[in-house]
Amino acid sequence: AVSLPFAVGQCGNQVGCRFWDLALREHAAVNKEGIYDEALSSFFRNVDTRSGDYGPGTYKGKICSLKARALLIDMEEGVVNEILQGPLRDVFDSKQLITDVSGSGNNWAVGHKIYGCQYRENIVEKLRKTAEHCDCLQCFFIIHSMGGGTGSGLGTFVLNLLEEEFPEVYRFVTSVYPSGEDDVITSPYNSVLAMKELNEHADCVLPIENESLFEIVNKIHQMINSGKLGSTVKQNSLVTASAGSAKTLQEKPFDAMNNIVANLLLNLTSSARFEGSLNMDLNEISMNLVPFPRLHYLISSLTPLYTLADVNVPSRRLDQMFSDAFSRDHQLIQADPKHSLYLACALLVRGNVQVSDLRRNIERLKPSLHFVSWNQEGWKTGLCSVPPVGHSHSLLALANNTCVKPTFIELKDRFMKLYKKKAHLHHYLQIDGMEQSCFSEAISSLSDLIEEYNELDATKGGPRIDPSRLKIAV
Repeated sequence: AVSLPFAVGQCGNQVGCRFWDLALREHAAVNKEGIYDEALSSFFRNVDTRSGDYGPGTYKGKICSLKARALLIDMEEGVVNEILQGPLRDVFDSKQLITDVSGSGNNWAVGHKIYGCQYRENIVEKLRKTAEHCDCLQCFFIIHSMGGGTGSGLGTFVLNLLEEEFPEVYRFVTSVYPSGEDDVITSPYNSVLAMKELNEHADCVLPIENESLFEIVNKIHQMINSGKLGSTVKQNSLVTASAGSAKTLQEKPFDAMNNIVANLLLNLTSSARFEGSLNMDLNEISMNLVPFPRLHYLISSLTPLYTLADVNVPSRRLDQMFSDAFSRDHQLIQADPKHSLYLACALLVRGNVQVSDLRRNIERLKPSLHFVSWNQEGWKTGLCSVPPVGHSHSLLALANNTCVKPTFIELKDRFMKLYKKKAHLHHYLQIDGMEQSCFSEAISSLSDLIEEYNELDATKGGPRIDPSRLKIAV
């Protein structure tokens, strides 16, 4: 089964670049003989560059040249050019890139309406060609940010295209949400316009907040500096992606932030890439965690987090790892799922962990978590035997939980502050096909979503009501 990632915009491509780098390191650590195996085939094609053979590649053969199954799209060439000049340059070729020079000017309408129309055929053609090389296409991944122009506008345009071209293939979206202090003044407009598209066309969205990532990186940094964890950072740090020193972490916070998102994607796709006693494919996440089609926003938490900095730290006890996954500090958005309502929860564990460990921890944590009355057993679990490089085990928790609501309320408030004054609206309305109704429809779509979460929250703490049964008259 193959997942096909689309990296759209600056943020999407920077995260994508880290993901490919870390994925190659993971496979290299496991696949010592350099054989092209099924694990590699889920995200890479084996291409014989000498003969120009761009066919599907054969299993069990030696690796010739690995090409990532992905499309990189950005309307500024900077980040994609950096990738092409960096260590990953051989993993991509021009057939997988769509770039422009002018950028979207932090304007959703430019990305969605102008570039969407302009590049539609090119994207569809490259999409079909890439899909043809996949024996069994399981799902599409879009990695993008919400606050700028290309990631939000063109990213959601690509999402719509995927639905049109391959309606039966699941669409997973990893969306990075801007913080309140975002330096893009129009980011609330871009985010809310993009949210409407995510509501309607995505099967599963993993919202991630810049603020949370920043706080996590700061915590790691403080712990390194305090000497609590031993002040050595390993040379090939998986977070800093450079020679590895605390100083680097300070200078390039985005590297470390992008790395956390890349690690989330690594854990999410580990079952598709490696063997495990309880493999969970991505479509099962959507089927088990999304009981209502519009409430498809999943909160993610990752643990161990501090060891993501590759600090020489004693691995935390297994039970502690499970507790951490439900604590506020480990969430990738500013939220506390423990005090909100769970619709469902998935635990994706990697490493030498037994099914009995999973069961024991679920039973231990269950009493402190509020689940909806009709899904008290709403747990999905996955066990992948290959741990992340340098660790004995890791855990990714995905929760469909009403604690995502404050993020949406805050976004709505920031949107309304601008919209009431009609601030910067003219930049959008001068674009062909963009009307004021696009704004009113987008904000009403977001308000409806918030209302659906409100209705669920209102049931919290009520008695457990079993669904009424059909009464048969005798």
